[in-house]
Amino acid sequence: MINMVIALALSAMAAPTAATATATATDSAERRPPLDRPASTMTGTEIKAYNQGLDPVHPDFIKCRKIEEIGSLVKKARVCHTNDEWKQLWVQGNQDSRDTVDAYASKFSDCRHTGGC
Repeated sequence: MINMVIALALSAMAAPTAATATATATDSAERRPPLDRPASTMTGTEIKAYNQGLDPVHPDFIKCRKIEEIGSLVKKARVCHTNDEWKQLWVQGNQDSRDTVDAYASKFSDCRHTGGC
């Protein structure tokens, strides 16, 4: 369920700007080695130390978001990913949304065109 919430939250986000894409392209030469564990399991201090010296638009910069958990009025899950991972999740969420709309578009067509009313 949490994956669905994350995908929906990411599909609602705006597309990255051209300035962000340019900054990301210039910083890609300075990539850091991959993390040895998921960013969400890191403490705030570890994330701050990892991000030190990185531009906030760098693909390896870790950003955390709090996402409301379904069934609770106050509980939130902290989800952390690198900018590159957030971008991939955003793209996948948008593709999933398109696939869902395309799958149901043929099922809910206007019956006046098919004569099946």
